[in-house]
Amino acid sequence: MGESVDTTLPGHLHEPLLDGDKQNDVELQPTAAAYGAGATNFIKTCFNGLNALSGVGILSVPYALASGGWLSLILLFVIALATFYTGLLIQRCMDAKSDITTYPEVGELAFGRNGKIIVSVFMYVELYLVATGFLILEGDNLNNMFPNVEFELLGFMISGQAFFVIVVALVILPSVWLDNLSLLSYISASGVLGSAVIIGSVFWCGAFDGIGFQQKGTLINWKGISNSISLYAFCYCAHPVFPTLYTSMKNKRQFSNVLTFCFIICTFGYASMAVMGYAMFGSDIKSQITLNLPTGKISSLVAIYTTLVNPICKYALMTVPIVNAIKNRFPMNYNTKPLSMLISTTLLVSNVIVALAIPFFGSLMSLVGAFLSVTASIILPCVCYLKISGNYKRLRLETVIISGIILIGIVTAIVGTYVAIVEIVGQI
Repeated sequence: MGESVDTTLPGHLHEPLLDGDKQNDVELQPTAAAYGAGATNFIKTCFNGLNALSGVGILSVPYALASGGWLSLILLFVIALATFYTGLLIQRCMDAKSDITTYPEVGELAFGRNGKIIVSVFMYVELYLVATGFLILEGDNLNNMFPNVEFELLGFMISGQAFFVIVVALVILPSVWLDNLSLLSYISASGVLGSAVIIGSVFWCGAFDGIGFQQKGTLINWKGISNSISLYAFCYCAHPVFPTLYTSMKNKRQFSNVLTFCFIICTFGYASMAVMGYAMFGSDIKSQITLNLPTGKISSLVAIYTTLVNPICKYALMTVPIVNAIKNRFPMNYNTKPLSMLISTTLLVSNVIVALAIPFFGSLMSLVGAFLSVTASIILPCVCYLKISGNYKRLRLETVIISGIILIGIVTAIVGTYVAIVEIVGQI
């Protein structure tokens, strides 16, 4: 509870990234406590990184581009660059103490127990809402494929979207009861391939199925810029996973190369999908591009079915950190399989309730991006790095740039969160 935090730092942490990254001069030792520490090579880590970065955000980037106009695409690259940089900052924070294996431990090293709590809260709330977004996404797409499903149950009218959310939750339920999720982790690794299939299917639909890429769109829409930034930030919310990837590597010196490769590939994919979707449907684009695709075309069905399978496979993996955190609050003698099943089931039921109460995928992901992703992936890494390194005491070019990133992140979080909440309230 009140243990002291070792703040003795190796000299290399004070070397700013922008003055030449000297981490390669440091002998990095694998962390024994980390899961799979030192067991993963460069290629496998790249694959894991791509899987972490390539999520359901691929469906919402065309809507994000339509919200802000063509010039808002520049913001996608700016956010990609900023989050890549903050990923490197997390690595340098971990280099300060050899036994750090998780993101909350970075917060603890910087600000003690309070820092660990703050980072943990943002992590778990983000995971919770992303899992809720999975259910909304599934309900929207199934309702689009099978419209006009509506019936009465116990005096309540159940719409198609709500019905499909409940059905998907029942399909997911057995997966959250598994003790060993190693099999699910292999299945969820298909997310990288799934994203590529979706991009290819959308391109085929536009190029060969009669839709075309003829929509001109608008150059800039100032009112939608905050929404664009929030959704772009949501695409790069994998920072809580980076410490796990880093500690799992055989050669940790290659981690910056892993980040470079993953960010370039994912940013190319996001930008391609955004441009294609906006050119295909213009201002009529919906919060998920799959809702715009004609259901009678094979290419559309491939994209839609791929979209449906991925979240089902990933849901359990997304929520298992929350389940474990709750389990750890109980005494060891209560840590049984029935308790785990009860927590997992309760969590899924609560996700269903939130998904039914706020069935607005675009607005919810915008809220996650603005409030949680911006904070966890941009603001907190910068603040933790300045505190751990002590660079906040010295006026350097890097300190000025990091301070600027923090300021922009705070403004984005405040404005984006306000806009997203107003949108959600207006739709309820």
